[in-house]
Amino acid sequence: MKTEFREKIESSWEELLAGESTLPVSDLKSMLDHVGIPLPNYKVRNLVEELGKNGVTEGERLSKEQFEKLCEDLDADNVSKTFRTTKQHDVDAKKFEGHMGAQHFVRHEEEQAFADWINKRLGKDKDVVHFLPLSKDGGDMYEKMDDGVILCKMINLASPDTIDERVLNKGKNISIFKRHENVTLAIKSAQAIGCTVIGMDSHNLQSTEGKKWMVMGLVWQIIKMFLFNQITISNVPGLVNLLREGEDISELMKLSPEQLLLRWVNYQLEKAGSERRIANFGQDIKDSEIYTDLIAQIAPKTSGVNKTAMQKSDLTERAETMLEQAEKIDCRSFVTAKDVVQGQETLNLAFVANLFNNFPGLDPPAQEVDIIEETREEKMYRNWMNSLGVEPRVNYLYSDLYDGIIIFKIYDIIKAGTVNWDKVNTKYSGLSARKYQQILENCNYAVLLGKKLNFVLVGIAGSDIMDGNKNLTLALVWQMMRAYTLSLLAQLNPDGTPIVESEIINWANTKLAQGQKNISIKHFQDKTNKTALPILHLVDVIKPGSIDYGMVKQSDNLTNEECLSNAKYAINIARKIGAPVYALPEDITEVKHKMVMTVYASLMLADLN
Repeated sequence: MKTEFREKIESSWEELLAGESTLPVSDLKSMLDHVGIPLPNYKVRNLVEELGKNGVTEGERLSKEQFEKLCEDLDADNVSKTFRTTKQHDVDAKKFEGHMGAQHFVRHEEEQAFADWINKRLGKDKDVVHFLPLSKDGGDMYEKMDDGVILCKMINLASPDTIDERVLNKGKNISIFKRHENVTLAIKSAQAIGCTVIGMDSHNLQSTEGKKWMVMGLVWQIIKMFLFNQITISNVPGLVNLLREGEDISELMKLSPEQLLLRWVNYQLEKAGSERRIANFGQDIKDSEIYTDLIAQIAPKTSGVNKTAMQKSDLTERAETMLEQAEKIDCRSFVTAKDVVQGQETLNLAFVANLFNNFPGLDPPAQEVDIIEETREEKMYRNWMNSLGVEPRVNYLYSDLYDGIIIFKIYDIIKAGTVNWDKVNTKYSGLSARKYQQILENCNYAVLLGKKLNFVLVGIAGSDIMDGNKNLTLALVWQMMRAYTLSLLAQLNPDGTPIVESEIINWANTKLAQGQKNISIKHFQDKTNKTALPILHLVDVIKPGSIDYGMVKQSDNLTNEECLSNAKYAINIARKIGAPVYALPEDITEVKHKMVMTVYASLMLADLN
C-alpha cells in the first residue's frame, strides 16, 4: 500500500478510534469516507455481507489490520477502473481473486492488442530486443516487464524525454535490486505525466505477485496517453472544423479526447454523406457500417479502399472485410473482427484514435486562429490532479474546475473530511439562472474551505473560479498542490505536526552536512539550485551510491546546457529512489521556487519513507 495512503488510515484511526483496536462494522462506511474511499450505502452493505461470509469480521468488528487490507484492495480497485472490461468479461477474460474476495478481470483481447502495440513500437529498440517480440497472446508480457525497462520505454513514447535513459538500469540480466529501481522509476514517471498509480509499487507489479489487472491498468493508461497526446489543436489545427455554431476555440479545449474523437467521426460521416452518427465506441460501431464509411472517407484516394464490407450480411465477416480496408492504410491495430462485433469499447477507442492520428482528414483553418497553448505550469498541475485519481479527469484546467467539484475532491485528499458534501451541489437545475447560482455557491464554498485550510486567497472570489480566471485559478491550484505535499510530510512526522517550508530547508542542509557535502541552500530561490547540484548531492546522501558522478557536470561556471543536463538527471534519479517529483528540469534551471520546494519536499518524503 502506498505509504501516504497508509498514513491517512493511521491518522483517521487515531482521530475517530483513538485507543481502539477494532472498528465496529456499523461504522465502516463513515471510516471509509474519512480515509477517502466513499462508497454508496448499498456497496457497503454488500461488502459487509461478503466479509461475514468469508469469516473476516469478528463479532461484527474489524481489526485495524483487516481494515487496512480492505482499504488496500478497494484502493487497487480504483486503479483497475482505468481498465474496464465489458459485460463480456465472464466469457472472454481471466478472473483473478484479490484480497477479501474482490474480483478483477483481464481480457484476452486486450492482452493481445497491447502486446501487438508494444511489439510494433519497441521491436527495434536495442535495449529490449532480447524480450521482443512478446507472444501473440500477450501471456509473457508480465514477466518481461518485471525489470521495468519496457514500461520506461513506453512512457517515453507517450511523453517523450520524460525518462532520462542515463538513469535506466539496462541489460539482459539485471539484479532484482536494479529491477525494482527501474519499476519505481516507471511508476513515479507515470505519476508525473498524469497516470493514476494509486496502490502500485515495485513489488506488486512483479509477475510473481499475479496482479495482472494492475499491470494492464498501467499499460492501458500509457498507451491511451500516447494515442491521445496527438489529438490537440496545436498538433492538428484542423480540429477547429469540429466547432459547432456559436462555439469558439475555448470550447474545444474543454472537450476530452474521447469527445473530440466522437465529434471527428461524426464530422467525417457527414462529409461522406452518411446519415449515421456515433455516440459511443461500443454499441454504435458493432455493425461496421460507421467504420466502413469513415475509412473510405479519410483514406487516400490511391489506397484502394472500398466499401465491399457492406455486402456482407454476417457481422463478423463484415467486420473482417472492413479491417482489411484499414490494413490497406496500415491502420489495422488494436481490434479484431470479434472486438468490433462485441463492441469492446477500450480497443475500439484505441482503433479510432489510431485512425485519427494517421489520417485526420481535416483541412487547415481558412483563417489564422489563435491557438490556446497549454503552458508548462498548467500541464504540470493538470498531471498532478489526474495522478490523484480524481474523476472526471482534468483536460483543461480552467473549464474543468469551474464548478468546484474537482477542487472539493482534492480538498478531501489533502485532509479527509474537509468537505461537507451536503453543502455541495452535484446535480444542477435545468434552468440556466438557477444552475448559475448553484455553481457559484459551490465555488464560494470552495474559497471558504480554502481559507480554512490556511490558503492565502486574498482577492479570490468564487466567481473567479467559475469564470476560469487564469491567474487566480493558478494561485488556488498551487496552494492545493503545496498543501497536499506538506500534508504527506506531516503524516510521516513522528508527532504528526504540520511541516513548514523552513523545516524542509533545515532538513536538506542537515542531510547534506551529515553526508559531508560541501554545499547548502539558503532558501528555495537560492541560485545554487540552478545547477541541480544540491539536489543531486542530497539524493546521494539519502541513498548512497545512487548518483553516477560521471554523469554530473561540476564547475563554478556551468553553462545553461550543463545545468539542464544536471536537472534532468536529478529529477529522474529522485524518482528512481521513490520521490514523487512532478517538476520539470526547466523549473530547476530557472529556479522556479515553488516547484523547487516540491522537489525538496518529495525528497524529504522519500527519506522519511
